Amino acid sequence: MANSKRQLFIKRRMRVRNKLRRTNRGRMRLSVHRSNKNIMVQLIDDVNGVTVASASTLEKDLGFVGKNNLEAATKVGTVIAERAKKAGVEEAYFDRGGFLFHGKVKALAEAAREGGLKI
Repeated sequence: MANSKRQLFIKRRMRVRNKLRRTNRGRMRLSVHRSNKNIMVQLIDDVNGVTVASASTLEKDLGFVGKNNLEAATKVGTVIAERAKKAGVEEAYFDRGGFLFHGKVKALAEAAREGGLKI
């Protein structure tokens, strides 16, 4: 029986997340969700089950920038790095979910690294 696209996405997301949980060494998780129009990112403390910081293109000041969503993803990555520093977080592990590491997801990760967050 063939799996649907959604089922394959969920399998890929869980495979990535489980690998990261085995090797996280107590760090926080930088979790990314991407839709066709927006990109959202959360800094999550899995030990306490708390979201420490978040950023999204749904916020008014981080919204859609022209026609290039890579610019918006870069802006969100920079903002999450700033908010993580304010919360006292220096390093986290990058949870790309079921998304491939290219395009908007890669732009967000690189901007967060340039902002000073160790991923």
